[in-house]
Amino acid sequence: MREEIYNIGGMHCAACSGAVEKVTRKLPGVESSDVNLPLNRLSISYDEEKTTPQDIISAIEKAGFSAELQRRNGVCVGGTSGVSVAGASASDAASAGMPGGSASDFDAQNLAREKHSLIASIVFAGLLFLVSMGPMLFPNLPIPDIFSRETHPVNQAILQMALTMPVLFLNRRFFTRGFSSLFRGNPNMDTLVALSASASFIYSFVTTLLITDNPDLVHNLYYESAAMVPALVSVGKYMEASSKEKTKGAILKLMELAPETAILVDADGQREVPTASVQLGDIVLVKAGARVPLDGIVSSGSGSINEAMLTGESMPVAKSEGGEVIGGSVCVDGVLYVRVTRIGEDTTLSQIIRFVEDAQGKKAPISRLADKVSGVFVPIVMAIAIAAAIIWLAFGEDFAFAIKIFTSVLVIACPCAMGLATPTAVIVGTGLGASQGILIRSGEALEITHKVQVAIFDKTGTVTEGTPVVSDIVSEDERGLMRAAYALETLSEHPLAEAICARAEDMGISEAEPLSRFKNLAGMGVSGFDSEDRCLLAGSPAFIEDMDVDLARYEKDIGVLRSEGKSIVAVAVDEEA
Repeated sequence: MREEIYNIGGMHCAACSGAVEKVTRKLPGVESSDVNLPLNRLSISYDEEKTTPQDIISAIEKAGFSAELQRRNGVCVGGTSGVSVAGASASDAASAGMPGGSASDFDAQNLAREKHSLIASIVFAGLLFLVSMGPMLFPNLPIPDIFSRETHPVNQAILQMALTMPVLFLNRRFFTRGFSSLFRGNPNMDTLVALSASASFIYSFVTTLLITDNPDLVHNLYYESAAMVPALVSVGKYMEASSKEKTKGAILKLMELAPETAILVDADGQREVPTASVQLGDIVLVKAGARVPLDGIVSSGSGSINEAMLTGESMPVAKSEGGEVIGGSVCVDGVLYVRVTRIGEDTTLSQIIRFVEDAQGKKAPISRLADKVSGVFVPIVMAIAIAAAIIWLAFGEDFAFAIKIFTSVLVIACPCAMGLATPTAVIVGTGLGASQGILIRSGEALEITHKVQVAIFDKTGTVTEGTPVVSDIVSEDERGLMRAAYALETLSEHPLAEAICARAEDMGISEAEPLSRFKNLAGMGVSGFDSEDRCLLAGSPAFIEDMDVDLARYEKDIGVLRSEGKSIVAVAVDEEA
């Protein structure tokens, strides 16, 4: 079975996604077909001997949507997903349409334009509401006499029509998409908006032409309905689009962990190159403070790597020759020469990004229920609206009242959120989780989490704040200990050094004694000589003992602290701990 992901254009509600699923599931050899509406993405599994990608695209296009192949069996096609290229920047990802691809109606580039259009629609619709309904709500509202219902009813009608037309033009997409889907036999939420607004406008326009014969007809205009419906629905659409844009940030933040450039070491020396150009087996140089560009094995050098972005472990991990490093992690100290073992889609970071994308694309059980309802929702609503109008006409009500009933049913039953709320919640939940270092496998896993009563964690870095702090000071001379430690650790960038300096400053120690012959032994400790030429040492107990310092008097304290899961930093002055 072949698994592929397609970017789908033209979907705007659950009825749209249901139509795409319906036409693709009818193709021969299709095992599963699921659409993620907020991400505008189709995940499909099929027998390639019975169906081809072109068959899938053709079926989707015949249904009135566009389709573009994004990923095939985990491999990106055409560069449409930013995870296919190691070291791709966040801007590359956004331009590539990730997540959701270039087919997204509300991508980052046109969201601002949609906002301006929305503001203009609200302004015109607000003025129209004030002109048409204002006198009913506020009898003393000052309306110029030239537009008065009583003295100039035709002018009043023309003013309402003039205020309505800009709103309809700004929201013309509802009409083009709504009627297009209706004629193709796949009516959607846009169809409800288009039908209700069109019915109100056409009826009001015809009434406007008859006002000269009967001025009282000015009270039977429904221009405000024709304008307010698309304007208010646009507000909801914009809020949905904004939510979708924010959820992209989690994946983009993951992508930003991979540096765009790497320092390549070869026969010609050292030079900075794009990370995407690095090949398997190449040697890259990683300096202190830099991110590891790709997964690899340390060929020479030593240092400490902060892998919190992947493991949740707050403490840096010492790396030496033969140690594995992960792309996106940070070299805290030392210098590493890394032989690249994985590039592109094979890197750990790319797999995590794909993991998050796939999790966002999987439907929760409640989503499938909503999809079933929304698949028949629009036709049923249209039938009810028509039946309601006919019934009121049969009971003797006039055509104006029947149109009002018809429009009301269509407008009230236009909850685009029904098909979007659950998948959007899954995307927001998994996206926020990823930004906090929590990878959620699927929408189903997220949905059943509320039943969890006990959670088991396998490492301290998962549940701590991730920032080390000094918890205990064991010494007969605490200030002397902290002064010596402060002098050494102010020259180090290690996270434990930062914690020690912070504690010393809390104790009022703010000036570090200048040291000479300072050395930073990556993963072990630091050393230096003060003004009295005394040797100061700080580091792991093993490092201190290797420097011929006896720790026997503190052996019991060290054992107790280690049993509590704490990291030990020992300090010595002139070979005395």
